[in-house]
Amino acid sequence: MNRKNTLLVLVAILGMAAGALFLWQQWRLDSGLPEGLIQANGRLEGDRYTVASRFAGRVSELLAREGDTVEQGQVLVKLQDDQARARLDQARARAAAAAARLGAARQDLDILERQVPLKIGTAEADVAHAEAAVAAAKARAHQARKDASRYEKLAGSGSVDRYRADQANLAWAVSRAELATAMAALTQARKRLAEARLGKESILTKRKQLQAAQAEADQARAAEAEARSALDDLVIRAPVAGTVTTRMVDTGEVVAAGAPLLTIVDLDRLYLKVFVPERQIGRLRLGLPARVFSDAFPGQPFPARVRYIASRAQFTPKEVQTPDERVKLVYAVKLYLDENPGHRLTPGLPADAVIRWRENVPWSAPRW
Repeated sequence: MNRKNTLLVLVAILGMAAGALFLWQQWRLDSGLPEGLIQANGRLEGDRYTVASRFAGRVSELLAREGDTVEQGQVLVKLQDDQARARLDQARARAAAAAARLGAARQDLDILERQVPLKIGTAEADVAHAEAAVAAAKARAHQARKDASRYEKLAGSGSVDRYRADQANLAWAVSRAELATAMAALTQARKRLAEARLGKESILTKRKQLQAAQAEADQARAAEAEARSALDDLVIRAPVAGTVTTRMVDTGEVVAAGAPLLTIVDLDRLYLKVFVPERQIGRLRLGLPARVFSDAFPGQPFPARVRYIASRAQFTPKEVQTPDERVKLVYAVKLYLDENPGHRLTPGLPADAVIRWRENVPWSAPRW
């Protein structure tokens, strides 16, 4: 019984000691800064961009290496482009040929659109002239028939000589021949008018041919643009301004499509990733102001804001410096710097931060 009582007493003492240690740790965290401020630490990180090529190829030039500062649009890597240039030349030739065919089709249509109305107008005038000639021939034939009939009667009665009757009959025969000729001419004029009017159908056909030539030219230009884009894509440029942190290739190597070549960190979008204990995370919200302190620039805080708060807790990572924090559940928080003047801050630098969750509380440096 005495041994059992002794064990109970020891357990109680250990429990009281653990509780006292926990309270001391809480007091240490809460009393380090004025109420309304939270301190944390971590390492500076940045938005990373992986530079890759859309196409496979051999690296002909490598124009950036680790540590180089690059500007947006700066050429970083060039891939061998002999085949791409040949394909572009072929595409240009096809586009030029299609453009020539399109121009010829457009010219043919223009000429046809001007010729057809003229031909129709001429044919209509010929038909009108032929119709008038037929009408005149009919009138002459009618009169010649009447004259021949009258002179035939007079010749039969002996009033006129037979020669006059024969002359009248001959004139009637000539007028009938002229009428037949005029009728044939009218028929031909009407055929020419119908043929001229078919020119409208030819115009429609030419317009369809022009549309086909236009589509062919558009397709050829698109193929040329695609070939030019493929050639341009063999020159890999920096997507953002930043610093090259990783290089995965070297000159002469053959890379696959989509394979990473370089990694760039945007120095204008650096953030400090810190871990806030579970009991303090409820005080934070997006947009809260913060100050970042780095040993590399003592006495010069950098303004920042809370832009990210993790939705799930995790056990404190190893990189957290204070031992008393390493056994707690924490939430990852990202503090994005408002600016990085002169790009003096770089990824990887350790830094401390103070987050102000209550307004009008004076700023204070971290107190570890």
